[in-house]
Amino acid sequence: MEDISKLSLSNDCLILNQIIMQLNVGDKAPRFKTINQRGETVSLTDLKKKKLALYFYPQDDTPTCTAEACNLRDNYQALLAKGFSIYGISPDGVKSHLKFINKYELPFDLLVDENHAIAEKYDVWKEKTLFGHTYMGIIRTTFIIEKGIITDIITKVKSKEHAQQLMKDSK
Repeated sequence: MEDISKLSLSNDCLILNQIIMQLNVGDKAPRFKTINQRGETVSLTDLKKKKLALYFYPQDDTPTCTAEACNLRDNYQALLAKGFSIYGISPDGVKSHLKFINKYELPFDLLVDENHAIAEKYDVWKEKTLFGHTYMGIIRTTFIIEKGIITDIITKVKSKEHAQQLMKDSK
């Protein structure tokens, strides 16, 4: 175990931030304010009255992200019947989101997080490795939020079965 007294101030802050930022069921959902694909402002406060499924995904129009979005699209009416409001969020901008929505006829909003500030608040902006290359990116995660409280966190998202994952424990 590393002697914590020998860590530099910057490392201490990094460790402290990692401990504080980890979200759990029962926590207040971090507030955010951003825009959707139409440039309209959306905030967590606006969505508090809804049973929100806020899903973080890495990038528009990539194979796995498209499978996830299309699964949610194909099951959208069933999700609505269960009381869900669906919002996707990624580091992509307005134009990319609009193109993605139009191409796949997605019936829900996609939120812009170009500077990944929201992803950082939700602790899903992490170091990733692909083919030996390390980089920072979104860890695919979904938060179920009711009245501003996190009621479920799906960390092992199955892109082709995501709607079913959302509905399995839904009342």
